[in-house]
Amino acid sequence: MSFILKYGINVIKMLGSFIFAWRGILVAFKEENNMRVHAVAAILVIILGFYFQISLTDWAILVLVIGMVWTAEIFNSAFERLVDMVSPDFNPKAGVIKDMAAGAVLITAIVAVIVGGLVFWKYIEIWIENL
Repeated sequence: MSFILKYGINVIKMLGSFIFAWRGILVAFKEENNMRVHAVAAILVIILGFYFQISLTDWAILVLVIGMVWTAEIFNSAFERLVDMVSPDFNPKAGVIKDMAAGAVLITAIVAVIVGGLVFWKYIEIWIENL
């Protein structure tokens, strides 16, 4: 307890931050269609990972890229909502901001597909050889 008081760690405040963060994640999954698409893709990748019994290193790589895509999508959704709030009427500059955020998600998703292909290539090769 003295550690908490000494360094000013407010556990209640910290727990509240986690609750708000989870709320944001849940809103993204509930209200953003693309987030659900990314979730389905992640589930398929996880199923393939178990099927091919991939290495721990390959799991780490896949978890990282899945997390990157989800993070990019949540940032994109937040940017879109912020832009809509600040500029509710049509504004070409606001549209460019939204397009750029969407572009970041697209790049992240393309990188994730490439990484997934690189990870699974050796497992698929072995699987084809054993047919």
